[in-house]
Amino acid sequence: MNIVFFQAALIFYLLGTASSLAFLIFLRKIFSHIGKLALTGGFAVHSLALVLRYSEAGHTPITNLHESLSFFAWSIVGVYLLLHLKYRVEVLAAFISPVATVLIILSSLFPKDILPLAPVLESYWLPIHVIFAFIGNAMFTIAFAVGVMYLIQERQIKSKKIGPFYYRLPALKVLDDLNYRCLTFGFPLLTLGIISGSVWAESAWGSYWSWDPKETWSLITWFLYAALLHGRLTGGWRGRRAAIFAIVGFGALVFSFLGVNLLLTGLHSYN
Repeated sequence: MNIVFFQAALIFYLLGTASSLAFLIFLRKIFSHIGKLALTGGFAVHSLALVLRYSEAGHTPITNLHESLSFFAWSIVGVYLLLHLKYRVEVLAAFISPVATVLIILSSLFPKDILPLAPVLESYWLPIHVIFAFIGNAMFTIAFAVGVMYLIQERQIKSKKIGPFYYRLPALKVLDDLNYRCLTFGFPLLTLGIISGSVWAESAWGSYWSWDPKETWSLITWFLYAALLHGRLTGGWRGRRAAIFAIVGFGALVFSFLGVNLLLTGLHSYN
């Protein structure tokens, strides 16, 4: 039954993405409203799919690539909807919804069978580690999208040629502030995700850190965002530099999340 609601969520996200992109192109409010309704409806249905899968599996649905990609997409849409309540950056959906939609499409391509949980995953640390890590990753995804928007808007302003996106994108200060806000929430969550993972590793494998490829790339990602946060707090990093760092950090995050699982083998590899 969870697959039915998962597929319904995919349809909602596709509609939300199409409508959000239409708003970006035509700047008509009706498309923005449809996009928000579709993403909200998709998030609600997706939440039900995850709850049902949890009920059917008996554990947090995050133990294979189908589940993890689905959970990542759900986290991104959820964080976006929360941020939208405060910042009301209408056009942000056009940059966020495609990412979530691609993730859920990729999720649909992997086996959806519920398999017995590996003994090492039978721990109360699983949901704790997962929630911290994925919500932090969702925050960084928003920062990535905002960074892309910042670079587009800055280029238009510096070229002194008002392009089609100038009136569609927010002011540079709004984008920079939102980037910083995502960083200040995302970095502590990523840190807690790594710490909880280390504690879990010690109880499961007898070692807090084993330099597994996943652990190594998570640490690389952490250092990149730590450098960005330090630069913003002490070095006055703002604007373009912060936007570029947010994009680079997201690249490391994607490789840590997906590339390691598909290209490298280790303790954290999905079956």
